[in-house]
Amino acid sequence: MSLIRNNPVAMYLQIADRLRGEITEGVYEPSGRLPSESQIVARFTVSRVTVRLALEQLDKDGLIDRRKGKGTFVAGKQVRHRIDTLRSFHESLKVQGFDATMRIVELTAIETPSAFIPLFGTKCALLERLHVVNDEPIALGRSLLPTFILELEREVAEQQPTYALLKDKAGTDIVSAEIAIGARAVSPRITSLTGAAENTVLLVLERTSYFDNGVCAEKSEFFIRPERYKFVLGNRIPER
Repeated sequence: MSLIRNNPVAMYLQIADRLRGEITEGVYEPSGRLPSESQIVARFTVSRVTVRLALEQLDKDGLIDRRKGKGTFVAGKQVRHRIDTLRSFHESLKVQGFDATMRIVELTAIETPSAFIPLFGTKCALLERLHVVNDEPIALGRSLLPTFILELEREVAEQQPTYALLKDKAGTDIVSAEIAIGARAVSPRITSLTGAAENTVLLVLERTSYFDNGVCAEKSEFFIRPERYKFVLGNRIPER
């Protein structure tokens, strides 16, 4: 549908209204990324100044986030994590089309907490990684893992999802996981790392995963900014 060129409503407002409607309809799912300025210029055959005015209007309305060097995104775009699918935290971001990366905070050997000695023995590996989407931290993952993970190069540990790391090193699949979801206040360190506001209560996903031989593969906690994340559970009506 073309713009009305002689309409008393400025063309930039017409473009803003079109984009607003598309945002509401979910056209830019799953990543939330809008077309570039050049693409919008070509679509509506208008000047770049007109497009920028339209985007500024949407920005004023709180509908978009404009990120220098990254593009324009639907404001408050939430990550959706299906808890009925066995998938690494990082992988769940990638499959939704997000520009997701990980940054290692800690990779070291530790004395296993007493409650988990039956799972890992007296020594285990601690892997902490910051999960980042479009250069914005959304979660901190803290995992207790078998000590063979310490043989990995940091570059590999920073790029591969936890399940892929474990499968590659153990040579066996992860086939099941127990997951619990809650919310709690966290330490100032975690608040700072995730970029959450002071005194924010974070979502916490606790996960214990198992290899196909029944051995525990990992014990993880993910501290998640609640305004950026949504857990989803799918169900089917059983056949009669």
